[in-house]
Order: sequence, then structure tokens, then C-alpha cells
Amino acid sequence: MKLVLFDCDGTLVNSGGVIHRCMAETFANAGLRIPELNETQEIIGLTLNLAISQVSGIPMGAEVEHLTEQYKQHFRKIRLEADFDEPLYDGIADLIDGLAQQDDILLGMVTGKSRRGVVSVMERHGFEPHFLVSRCADDCPSKPHPAMVLECCYETGCDVSQTFVIGDTTYDMMMAGSAGATAIGVNWGYHKPERLSEAGASAILHHPSDLLVQLAR
Repeated sequence: MKLVLFDCDGTLVNSGGVIHRCMAETFANAGLRIPELNETQEIIGLTLNLAISQVSGIPMGAEVEHLTEQYKQHFRKIRLEADFDEPLYDGIADLIDGLAQQDDILLGMVTGKSRRGVVSVMERHGFEPHFLVSRCADDCPSKPHPAMVLECCYETGCDVSQTFVIGDTTYDMMMAGSAGATAIGVNWGYHKPERLSEAGASAILHHPSDLLVQLAR
């Protein structure tokens, strides 16, 4: 059996705009400098409090935890808006449907989102029947710590040598490498492909369907 673990933001869904809007509103309300879009994209994938600490330069502690709670409140409000959307990248829906039909492949999600965020994405895009396992910021240390991958392997009974991590950031690639899994990068997310290769990606996908070729090798 092969275990295929997908990152979420920047890999399955294009959520960068929503994340940046929440970050901007959080920082503005706190009287802090609003990060540029590229600064926000740089930390997408990290657990939220670590991401906020990194982009703000504020050490982990009470102030960061307060900002984290403010961010969550903004995100909850935005999620209720009629036009809220975290759209799938082109080709992702077909890829997930195709992989789910293969008897030798199990699917999972490893993400810096909260459990609430994972449930929202799963329900919105109909992923619940396809993803057997998931680990998120509420379950494990932040990427690039290997715990998300290792716990998914343990839960499914899959060997880490037959586990593939698909992601768009160096944090995903480093997490996979630390766990002993195969790292595969995508070129449509938030970190440049050359950075993913330097961080340990064994291949770079240019379209979601390219993953089928990689898994068949």
C-alpha cells in the first residue's frame, strides 16, 4: 500500500488571498505593520501561532497567542460570508477522484490548518469519503516536525518508505525528509520550485495529473 499525504493550503486549495486578508486585518487592528502578500505566503503551512510570530518578529508568548485568537475570529467571520471560497486548484478534484479509485493507494491530509479548517475543506469539496487520515495544527507540532507524517503512517499501518508527501512549501519537503517519506513538490503554490528541490523534493509536479506518473514508478 502507498500512503499519499497532501498538504492543504497552496497544494489542494488556493487559500492565500483569504489567509492574507485575515493576517492583514489582525495586524491592522493590533496597530502592527501589515505584512506584504509575499510575506504572508512565505509562512503559509506553519502552525498559526508560529506563522504569526515569524511574520511579525514577535517572540512566541502571550502577545502572539492573543494575535492568534484574533486571527481565528476574523477567519470565522469571513468563512460565514456568502462569497467565501477556498477553491481547488485546476485538476485537483480529478486527481483525488482518480487516486481514490486505486486499491493500492490510501489518501491523507497533513496541514497547518486547525481541525475546524480541515473539516470545512473536506465538507466543501466532498473529500470526506476519500481521505482516510489527517493530521493538523490541533494534533501535532508544526511542520517541518515529522510527527504529522509518522502519526498518519502509524494510524494506517503504512510503511514510511511507501509514503509520499505532496506539498508546495519547503516545510512540507523538510517534514517528509525528517520522517523518511518521499517529498514531492508542486509548482502552483507559495514557494518557488527551486526552493522545494533544495529542501528535498524528489520531483516537482507541473500539473496535478503528473502525480499519477510519479506514483506509478
